[in-house]
Amino acid sequence: MAASKKQHKEALDYHEFPRPGKTKIVPTKKYASQHDLGLAYSPGVAIPCQEIDQDKQKVYNYTNKGNLVGVISNGTAVLGLGNIGPEASKPVMEGKALLFKIFADIDVFDIEIDEEDPQKFIETVKNIAPTFGGINLEDIKAPEAFEIEDRLKAELDIPIMHDDQHGTAIISAAALLNALELAEKKIDEVKIVVSGAGSAAIACAKLYVLLGAKKENIVMFNSKGALKKGQEGLSEGQKEFATEKSYDSLADAIKGSDVFLGLSIGGLVSAKMLKRMNENPIVFAMANPDPEIDYELATKTRDDVIMATGRSDFPNQVNNVLGFPFIFRGALDVEATKINEEMKMAAVKALAELAKKPVPEQVNIAYSETKLQFGRDYIIPKPFDPRLIGEIPPAVAKAAIESGAARNKITDWETYKSELLERMGNEDKITRLLMNRAKYNLKRIVYAEADHIDVLKAAQQVYEDKIAIPILLGRREIILELMEELDFDSKHITIIDPKSDEQLPDLKKYAKTLWEKRQRKGITLYEAEKLMRERNYFAAMMVVEGDADALLSGYSRSYPKVLKPILEIIGKEKGVNKIAATNLMNTAKGPIFISDTSINIDPDAIELARIAQMTAYTVNMFGIEPNVAMVSYSNFGSSNHPSAKKINDAVNYLHKSYPEINVDGELQVDFALNRKMRHNKFPFSKLKDRKVNTLIYPNLDAANGTYKLLKELNTADSIGPILMGLDKPAHVFQLGASVEEMINMSAVAAVDAQQKAKRKTKK
Repeated sequence: MAASKKQHKEALDYHEFPRPGKTKIVPTKKYASQHDLGLAYSPGVAIPCQEIDQDKQKVYNYTNKGNLVGVISNGTAVLGLGNIGPEASKPVMEGKALLFKIFADIDVFDIEIDEEDPQKFIETVKNIAPTFGGINLEDIKAPEAFEIEDRLKAELDIPIMHDDQHGTAIISAAALLNALELAEKKIDEVKIVVSGAGSAAIACAKLYVLLGAKKENIVMFNSKGALKKGQEGLSEGQKEFATEKSYDSLADAIKGSDVFLGLSIGGLVSAKMLKRMNENPIVFAMANPDPEIDYELATKTRDDVIMATGRSDFPNQVNNVLGFPFIFRGALDVEATKINEEMKMAAVKALAELAKKPVPEQVNIAYSETKLQFGRDYIIPKPFDPRLIGEIPPAVAKAAIESGAARNKITDWETYKSELLERMGNEDKITRLLMNRAKYNLKRIVYAEADHIDVLKAAQQVYEDKIAIPILLGRREIILELMEELDFDSKHITIIDPKSDEQLPDLKKYAKTLWEKRQRKGITLYEAEKLMRERNYFAAMMVVEGDADALLSGYSRSYPKVLKPILEIIGKEKGVNKIAATNLMNTAKGPIFISDTSINIDPDAIELARIAQMTAYTVNMFGIEPNVAMVSYSNFGSSNHPSAKKINDAVNYLHKSYPEINVDGELQVDFALNRKMRHNKFPFSKLKDRKVNTLIYPNLDAANGTYKLLKELNTADSIGPILMGLDKPAHVFQLGASVEEMINMSAVAAVDAQQKAKRKTKK
């Protein structure tokens, strides 16, 4: 698929700015003083060097080896790009490094080697291997990939895995186990047809055999046809699955088969071919971006089909990110000498079992499902499932220990699992979850300042990424001019200019509604018509009248000026006395919600309690259980000052009126965020061993200052302010918000619209 002009530029800008590349090295030790530097380097560094010289295993104690993986390639088989060489492969390797870090907190050095000769490549990797706790081979062409991996596994004493082969094999094998269970078929009896004979296909077939499949029941095709015994030019791996049977075509082989595995090209399997498969056919069509048979076509053709693809927009995505980060995590944590078949099989079974367990509400929310549960449309866990890091690494680590591949043993598995969950914050993927959720039920968002290029850029990405359906408000001629500049296709986009005569019918309709609503508050019909010429009034009325699902504004105007029409037109939700705002900060410790950051200057105790209650609801909306700390300069009554007492009174009110909320205080911020300190000093707290993710401040000064300080000093991403308590979804950008911030707020607005629609339906 050719990239558009905009996609081309966006991809290049992403990789170049604000600094080239996707990864960097960050110190893990103090380095402020001369004393620190003396320990980090000369003379202090000599001491651990001597210890390691005496016992090489101590390298795991004193260096980063135990959490460092080398992602190594020669660029001979990169994605769909082929042999593009080491330099051109580096962006992909950096991308793999990024996935290792964000999914399993594993550090990576990507190494691109300019060598296609397998022997020389092997020697190079062996020479640099002491640096690493494990090596992930990537994008190396077959058949050389098999020899390289086999030799390195035999000659090195650290985990080695060529993910292109084994990642897909492990994930698809887990899916196969569950699909066979649902189809009520036995693995040693099913006929399996494989389209594709590359490294991934061979690795899948080998793993299926380990699970119990019979080689004589597997037929494998390459571009020339079925692999035949005695056929010239086959690799050793391909020879293993060459058949003595004769097949005229893929269609001939598929007849009477139970399982189809596609790792080839799109469109190879027709509806007619699918109809010829046995009852409850299992189809893993994993060519990307177009599967061997289209998902919609397959499910329309056979209502008994159990299907998986490599696509995220269909059920049952076979995604390697379900495997490699967690397999290496488990292997590294026991200082494994290899990734053996037992460890792979443990990962397969752990993934299969996880799909059968009750799904956390966070995952249901992320995928806009009422209730995900084991079945034909859910045979493999979702990539955003936060339980993966707590389930797969322990299974792999146990298998390493039991098979003799581990140098370090774990005895307290519960503590290990807790450490894994804590390591990732368990909710670090919240922005991706939010975007993903928005896509499942597209909402119409009106952008009231679409004639500003950054707002239009945000709306364009929202449209192209299918986060929401943008409605562009502003001066039509400017919007169209900017759209042409951005290569933003305007054919399917609604553009509205409130000042244009074209909008007179809507304008008069909206003005009449506003006048009827506020005629007893001093507004005349003429004034209402005049107000409707103003974009924020017009946009707010679009939401009220159901012509849009949500409103976003504020990029170029002050917060109070934008908020005023929203309050006048949309108003507060029933039962809400005052609206409030929260900001979501994506920090190194996970997501933190801070309230109230932009509305209430000095709320009283009851207002503060209501802010906490609304924030807790918003946190729940993100699929996170709220653990709320009411923060102050004092801890639990240590001060009698009115400011501290206000917090105490708010907490008492919440405990009485909303006992279901995990909330306590007053607490100083360090005690709120440091679970160990809080446990030691205040074991009686309702928050006790909980991880606090929500901070309610006593006034606007404190909340606003804190979130902006975090944003600037900690480079924490901020999503917000998120308005709470409005009757309809409307949110206000910070003045001069970045494109990324506006995209994030678009996802918030979309999810907010989804939730409000659900609540109104229930009522």
